[in-house]
Amino acid sequence: MPKILWQPSEESIRQSNMYRFIRFINDRFGLKIEDYPRLYQWSVDHIADFWAVMWDFAEIKCSKPFDRVVDRLDTMPGNRWFEGARLNFAENLLRYRDERTALVFKGESKPSVRLTYGCLYDEVARVAAALHRIGVAPGDRVAGFMPNMPQTIIAMLAAASLGATWSSCSPDFGIKGVMDRFGQIAPKVLFTADGYWFKGKSLDSLERISGIVQRLPSVEKLVVVPYIHESPDVSAIDKAVLFDDFKSHEPGLSIDFARLPAHHPLYIMYSSGTTGLPKCMVQSSAGILINQMKEHLLHTDLKRDDVIFYFTTCGWMMWNWLTSALSVGATVVLYDGNPFYPDAGVLWQMAADEKISVFGTSAGYISALQSTGCRPGDTYDLSALRTVLSTGSPLSEEGFEYVYDAVKSDLQLASISGGTDLNGCFALGNPIGPVYMGELQCRGLGMKVEAFDEHGKPVIDRQGELVCTAPFPSMPVCFWDDPDGRKYYHAYFDVYPNVWRHGDYIEINAHGGVKIFGRSDATLNPGGVRIGTAEIYRQVDQMDAVEDSVVIGQDWKGDVRVILFVKMAAGVKLDDDVKNRIRKLIRANASPRHVPAKIIAVPDIPYTLNMKKVELAVKKMVAGKPVLNKDALKNPECLDFYAGIAELQTD
Repeated sequence: MPKILWQPSEESIRQSNMYRFIRFINDRFGLKIEDYPRLYQWSVDHIADFWAVMWDFAEIKCSKPFDRVVDRLDTMPGNRWFEGARLNFAENLLRYRDERTALVFKGESKPSVRLTYGCLYDEVARVAAALHRIGVAPGDRVAGFMPNMPQTIIAMLAAASLGATWSSCSPDFGIKGVMDRFGQIAPKVLFTADGYWFKGKSLDSLERISGIVQRLPSVEKLVVVPYIHESPDVSAIDKAVLFDDFKSHEPGLSIDFARLPAHHPLYIMYSSGTTGLPKCMVQSSAGILINQMKEHLLHTDLKRDDVIFYFTTCGWMMWNWLTSALSVGATVVLYDGNPFYPDAGVLWQMAADEKISVFGTSAGYISALQSTGCRPGDTYDLSALRTVLSTGSPLSEEGFEYVYDAVKSDLQLASISGGTDLNGCFALGNPIGPVYMGELQCRGLGMKVEAFDEHGKPVIDRQGELVCTAPFPSMPVCFWDDPDGRKYYHAYFDVYPNVWRHGDYIEINAHGGVKIFGRSDATLNPGGVRIGTAEIYRQVDQMDAVEDSVVIGQDWKGDVRVILFVKMAAGVKLDDDVKNRIRKLIRANASPRHVPAKIIAVPDIPYTLNMKKVELAVKKMVAGKPVLNKDALKNPECLDFYAGIAELQTD
């Protein structure tokens, strides 16, 4: 049995939302559930009943209740959830309109900005009125190329209030990275800022946004939020208007929420782009709302008095997840900038100042923080902190020990794991159960998660493929531009029909804990942020100096670093100038996260017989693991070069 690092007190258990929920279902169904394992089993044995009672427990606001929870549970995809219901996602997040603090924004090295729930509603009403004035209607797409600031949430809620579909990416993406996403969905309105701050430097976005708008003829209005300049000049940018000039200034506005069917598209999220253009995943308003409220209320034990923070950009699904905390009435803290500028303690000083009770970050951040020698608990007043959330990549046992030793000994460390695909988690925290070293505490309620062995059978205490064997509400409604559903089916269901195959290796143990062993595909996770190899290849392929390339993620010091191997063109040497040009191109057209930590020249790139690069074989060779399928390779002899490269044993 692994070491227990934390155990909730009886008092905290009885005060938790999870305990209240158990009593709620016991009263409704005449049950005698007393603990989480029995609650979880009931939730996956009675999926329709679970989600029906979750709808009531979360007090989801709707103008018409659902006629049935789900049309069928024996096949997927294509399931219909909460048929007959009419609701609006934004109305549920704006249910509180009082003077409690809704948002706190801390930009890098800047004073905090605060908005009450009443002020947030008023700001959303003003932007919604402006969007309505220019003809935004249900089904239109509204996009954000924005820092993690209040105006991003205001724009999203305004769009959602009208029934428009929101999509966003962070401002460090280059033009190509943005176009690979927004170019597919053709947004009608684009929100941006004039720039952003990183490591004390202001980085202008207006030149890139001008190029983006020129390539996006669908955009009818570009709304620019001043951030690095007090009054940026946007007169030379086609269709541009400043945020304050765009929004309505009529006083006392109320929002006429468009109450739409449960499956109405709320978000378009993007896959990492491993095998080509990022896939555009369309997600429903009711599905995202109820699943994220389940995770906030039950698994995070979030309440109105809580202050919740997650270090994220607007290009990561944790931004969408964090935003839903408004539905609970908690205070949401936003941070934009480098988490180590001007020093490693910047986020913890903010946690002390704002009395953050739930602090969310990535495993990569925790590892990097540990390497600096920072001990936040010794320096900052973290008396309000009760939970640390970690996701993005598996948190090592050393990371668990570091949090309890250097941050706070009495808190719940909830390592959580899911994906952009579901905008939520398959495994996450349990406020009424213990924290074991190196484990995610539990599988999520209503999520029938198993580990499948090589024969497609569920196993306990053995590694296997993470699968979900029953439908869940936050599954994508569809993929964009996928009329026959083939892309959607191929993404999850072609290995195990009627079973969602997620692409992670996991182990579920006898007491219900979960361990994640990383991706089972070629997706990279530097710093806990998923990126795809295809987005790097598209840049390197433009260079005449490089004949071919292969990119992998190397496990390194508790994180993942991107390694790019290049086969140089005849007569060209990989010198510092070529390396710098490669990095500059990738940074400009993909994002800084895509830039390789190492660029190494190799004599050849391995391919399968049907001419597919074998990234996983290269990754295994670098890690010193055997490659068992060499017969499937066109040129297996070249793999030997990738074993024992001295440069990959150093920083």
